[in-house]
Amino acid sequence: MTSEPVTPAQSGAAPDLVELTKIVARQRAELDRLRDQAATAAVVERAKGAVMSLTGCPADAAGELLLQRAKAARHTLLEECWITLGTLAPAPGRAGESPGAGTHDSGEAALEQSDAPDDVTAALARLGQALVRVMTPHDLARCLLEHLGPDMGAEAVLIYARRPDGGLGLIGHAGIEDRLAAQWGQVPPLSGMAALDALRAGEPRWLEDFAADERRYLLIGDPPHRWRSRAWLPVVAAGPAEVCIGVLRGRAGVFTPRDRAHLRGATSLCAGRLRTFDPPPERDADATTDAVQALFEALPVAAMLLTPLRAATGETEDFRVEAATAQVGDLLGRTGEEPAGRRLLELRPALAAEPLWQGCLQVLATGKAYEGEPFAHEEVLAGVAELSVYTARVAPLGDALVVSWIRHGSSDRQEQRLADLQRLGNLGWANWNLATREASWSTQVFSLVGRDPAHGPVPLPEVPELALPEDTPALTRAIGELVHGGRPFDVPFRIRTSGGIRHLRLVAEAVADRHGTPVEVHGFVQDMTARRRAELALVESERAILTQHDVLQAERTLASRLQHALLPMSNRPVHLAGLRVEVAYLPAQSGVHVGGDWFSAIELPEGDALLVVGDVAGHGVDAVATMAQLRFTAKGMVITGSSLTGALARLNTLLLHSRDSHATATMVLARYEPRRRRLVWAQAGHPPPLLLRDGEARYLPRPHGMLLGATATPVYQEAECRLDPGDRLILYTDGLVEHPPDSIDRGLEQLAEAVAAPHGDGPASLGPLLARMLPDERRDDVCVVDVRVPGVRDG
Repeated sequence: MTSEPVTPAQSGAAPDLVELTKIVARQRAELDRLRDQAATAAVVERAKGAVMSLTGCPADAAGELLLQRAKAARHTLLEECWITLGTLAPAPGRAGESPGAGTHDSGEAALEQSDAPDDVTAALARLGQALVRVMTPHDLARCLLEHLGPDMGAEAVLIYARRPDGGLGLIGHAGIEDRLAAQWGQVPPLSGMAALDALRAGEPRWLEDFAADERRYLLIGDPPHRWRSRAWLPVVAAGPAEVCIGVLRGRAGVFTPRDRAHLRGATSLCAGRLRTFDPPPERDADATTDAVQALFEALPVAAMLLTPLRAATGETEDFRVEAATAQVGDLLGRTGEEPAGRRLLELRPALAAEPLWQGCLQVLATGKAYEGEPFAHEEVLAGVAELSVYTARVAPLGDALVVSWIRHGSSDRQEQRLADLQRLGNLGWANWNLATREASWSTQVFSLVGRDPAHGPVPLPEVPELALPEDTPALTRAIGELVHGGRPFDVPFRIRTSGGIRHLRLVAEAVADRHGTPVEVHGFVQDMTARRRAELALVESERAILTQHDVLQAERTLASRLQHALLPMSNRPVHLAGLRVEVAYLPAQSGVHVGGDWFSAIELPEGDALLVVGDVAGHGVDAVATMAQLRFTAKGMVITGSSLTGALARLNTLLLHSRDSHATATMVLARYEPRRRRLVWAQAGHPPPLLLRDGEARYLPRPHGMLLGATATPVYQEAECRLDPGDRLILYTDGLVEHPPDSIDRGLEQLAEAVAAPHGDGPASLGPLLARMLPDERRDDVCVVDVRVPGVRDG
């Protein structure tokens, strides 16, 4: 009996959606169970009715007869009922015929007692007859596919049995290739497998929405969308379900109530046949597994046997530990735990990022053994913590891997440490016996001096002959003082090898007898080539930096002088065509280059005022030269009668055909007519002027205009506005509003706010405005032209 869900009124709070979903799911599952029980009871009653009609016996006797038949044939009662009904069902295509009137009438009467659709009843009856001839799980899968394929479009049937480790083994299949069957033959106990989910829940899983199912489950198939809908049904007999049957369809869509009834009935019919089959291979292998585990337990080293667990793509996603020695748990950080039967990454998740994991994958791919680098591991021996050194080795064994760890003894560790020292320090040891004239070198020394070990070590007096002629005297003198006076030395020298000049260092000291006479010399040779090259490169870099700094400083000085000569600054406001104009130029404070920002504010012959700001891309002498070219050319064009747009077009052509074809620039050209108080302006990729009127600041709408030097066919347009008494117009370059990491839009907003802010500084307010807008460290030049139209009282 199911419990009633608690309503919001009863609980005093709105029910949680997840809890409501769980309640509905439980009620639905209980409803399905009750429906299955009712359907089963109906089939039994129908079979009893058929027996009663054929034999004339009472109901109890008919039920007993069915039980005896099922026991004799090793069937379940449900199977025997379906078989009995199947003998009475009309053959396909002959619904109007029967072997005898009595038999036909009795069969029809029995079949009519079921609540299932007539075609499903007939189909299950035929399946029950066919199952009698099934002998293996593969036969069962083929039999199910033959019956379910025409009926509901099934394309494949898979039968999985639960393994002792909680995973699944494929014991029967039909409709899939052997390659795919081998790939999915063993399924580890992973979450996200629909078959395992159905077994654990004891309820079918209907996968009818491929997109949602793909997110929830790992879907069988290559590619997975080969089957767009699937059903996984546990075979429920006595006890928990151990077998799950999967029905895979190529078409999308739901399983109809008729399809579900058909599949539930077919699954119930399979329960008895599955119990009659031989045990699955995994259970037959238990004895072998025990023997392998016993063998590993007897090994004197830490070792384990691994079998790969593959993902749907065929890649190895983990390994199963089939057998292991007792020491393995400690090396994997799971002291006291039994590794056998568990997944490797479950025991040690961090292993996926360690060299041993890659070694296992490498052995699987190449079939060649792998040996890792020695590593330290702390273990407790006789109650004392001790650091031991191990080396892991991986060897192939058929489709499995044998991983073993070799513990190094103290002598092995000392030898390994000495080898590591020589390798890391790029050095090797050398000994010379002065009495016997014998010499011994480590392998590293032969490599450093480029000498074949077959030729043996060089005697101490002949060592200077290895050096370049320039370094021979110092090395000869140091060896002589060591041999005769016992004076140790540390001498650098160079040798010529096939790889070029190598810088070496020989450090040696003498061992004297009881009379103080040197009898043995020992020391080491170290390769200093990389360090020496780094030192030389550092010196060269410092020299180049100093040279470059001098060049840049000279260039800055030249450019700055040129800029001041070309762009004279006025210390006070000027009056042009009835306007009060104040200009400011502030060079960048970071870097050593000057930029190409410029301005012009002149009165034209006819009494108009020409206002210009511009910015050449780049810095240095070239930018200053381009700035001068544009500044004077623009003034000349406008003075000689050229329109603003015509001047911009000609300046663009000038840049395109200049010596530096990559130069670009932005600018604003503005002409003010005092008689009409009319401002006409055009721009080439430049920020728009800012107009302050009656305390409100706004940017003038920009007419169309491409930056200079960008294209051979630019389009420039003019815009105009009327300036009223008291108006203020700000022309500027982008250095005023561009302050990374803030965007230029934010800088434009800040400029408008600063200009519109009330202040009591009077007409000369450009200085405080610049102080408010510019950071302490400027990375770009700033050029500003501040234009004011005198008010009525000013006039």
